[in-house]
Amino acid sequence: MTAATLTISSKNYSSWSLRGWLLCQMAGLAVEERMLSVDDPSARAELLLLSPSFLVPCLTHDEIKVWDTLAIAAYLDEISPQAGLLPGDAKARAHCRAICGEMHSGFANLRSALPMNLKAHYPGFKIWAGAQADIDRVTEIWRDCLETYGGPYLFGDRLTMADAMYAPVCLRFLTYDVPLDSVSRTYCQTISQWPALKSWIEAAKSEPEELEELDAEF
Repeated sequence: MTAATLTISSKNYSSWSLRGWLLCQMAGLAVEERMLSVDDPSARAELLLLSPSFLVPCLTHDEIKVWDTLAIAAYLDEISPQAGLLPGDAKARAHCRAICGEMHSGFANLRSALPMNLKAHYPGFKIWAGAQADIDRVTEIWRDCLETYGGPYLFGDRLTMADAMYAPVCLRFLTYDVPLDSVSRTYCQTISQWPALKSWIEAAKSEPEELEELDAEF
């Protein structure tokens, strides 16, 4: 498959960059990473949730430019259907698209209250009610999928785009020591062992840049 460029921002802080990168890994698309400085306006807007429309991550492939993580996922599924980014069954595909869309457009309270920060760990972190409602909805989605499709991933025994979309949430839950039911905790543990995710985390922890607004002290 032709090499491509994926423009991302901070590996430590950027959940959307992580999603785009994981999707490329799943699709088997070799990407050259182009990292924006945290001072770049597009990167900063994405990291600080200051813009309703984000241009990072952005995939450039065969003179085609695709931004927005769901659009990247759809493009990768088109050019690499054998990768199984969507489940094979039509009903499961519809379900997968729905929960990916919910992740893409929702959970604003969770995002703002529990920003992604892979270098940090906050044991006993106090979660406010608005974020807790989002957490409850996420774990409801997980339990439903795991019960319906048998796990260990959201749609059975193979990773799909849904796992890429929810992987950063697993990392947030670990960072902020979020109490979870046993099913959700096991899913987080399973995702945390994903080799691609472990590779990203290792790179994130060696990043020199820091964004003070997201390094809140609790």
